[in-house]
Amino acid sequence: MSRKKFKICGRPEDYEKYFKPAGVFFEMLQENELSAEELEVIKLCDFENYNQTEAASLLRVSRTTIQRLLKSARFKITDSILNSKAVKINGKN
Repeated sequence: MSRKKFKICGRPEDYEKYFKPAGVFFEMLQENELSAEELEVIKLCDFENYNQTEAASLLRVSRTTIQRLLKSARFKITDSILNSKAVKINGKN
């Protein structure tokens, strides 16, 4: 089964960014990795206030795909905040 091409808006193709708790060395941290798809979905739905149906239409995927990605991204971000983990944003699509 091949993955459907996901439309990412305005992002460089290959990059990585980290967000981590202040004053803690990377070597001491666990990390959660957000995919480019998860970042795009959480940006559209939680930052730009698109509903899931609108986001699905913009990205040309199903609403259930949006729902799955949102749930995953929110869990990773919340886990990172509550458990002092780094968030690695993987820009590779």
